[in-house]
Amino acid sequence: MSGFQTATGAGPEMSVDLLVIGAGPTGLYGAYYAGFRGLSVAVADALPEVGGQITSLYPEKFIYDVAGFPAVRGQDLVDRLAEQAGRWNPAYLLGHGVTRLDDAGEGIVATTDAGARISAGAVLVCGGIGNFVPRELPVGSEYLDRGLRYFLPRLAELAGQDVVVVGGGDSALDWALSLEPIASSVTLVHRRTRFRAHERTVEQVHASSVRVLTPYEVEKISGDGSVSEVVVARSGSDRISLPAQCVVAALGFIADLGPMEQWGLQLRRRRILVDRTMRTNRQRVFAAGDIADHDGKVSLISIGFGEAALAVNHIAALLDPARSLTPGHSSDA
Repeated sequence: MSGFQTATGAGPEMSVDLLVIGAGPTGLYGAYYAGFRGLSVAVADALPEVGGQITSLYPEKFIYDVAGFPAVRGQDLVDRLAEQAGRWNPAYLLGHGVTRLDDAGEGIVATTDAGARISAGAVLVCGGIGNFVPRELPVGSEYLDRGLRYFLPRLAELAGQDVVVVGGGDSALDWALSLEPIASSVTLVHRRTRFRAHERTVEQVHASSVRVLTPYEVEKISGDGSVSEVVVARSGSDRISLPAQCVVAALGFIADLGPMEQWGLQLRRRRILVDRTMRTNRQRVFAAGDIADHDGKVSLISIGFGEAALAVNHIAALLDPARSLTPGHSSDA
């Protein structure tokens, strides 16, 4: 990947114009756009690879609401964003969770849990939903990584298997549809008769070969060493035994802002409050993407891209008043 640099190990120190916190889609686009505006950039992320939630949760799934792509696989989008940012050679500190943001004269000093110190003229927080952990299935925890999964980064791993997907949201139904062509069988189990997922997705599931069981809950997971059977129950007496080598629990996630809550940023609805320039209440600290909140906020990848560009343009003018707020056309660069 052209221009992809990673700073690893304890103790790296660097000085850049802009530190981007979060290497998800918004952060990667922010790194590209900052390079386009002539800023030196470092990108820090607690995860060991770029891509954020997409790479961790649904790299194989298709995304349909990114401009210019009728459909794009999650990992392909991340790869292209990283390639785009790589034109300007940002420095990546992966496996570095930022723990502190300290004011330092005309800038900010960020400290990571891996011992790095980054001096930056400004900071752009693109932390997604912060740290996220899955909501646990009430039963079967002993089969975690032995058939019970909360993350499904590679669909091909379940080829030819009998799979039980648990949940009623978009992720659960998307996984069921994505697995249908490659799994031996797919059963969707939801504790309610109504689904939280988009209506069109629900219609697609009902029109597919996916077996839908509602209102059922997983009562027991069993197997010799790894999962081989799942028992689901309804009304305490109606039980069905399902052969299964894998259970995908898609019950949602619990978001945790982690150290960000200690940075003195004004929060609303567990998001960082920003003004119309994406500026936070702290000098030289901006935010964009899902982590940012403002009146009329809509959380979409495409809007995160726009917010990152808006923030970077204001950061460029802040760091050098001689720079124009408006960047001109990229084709002129």
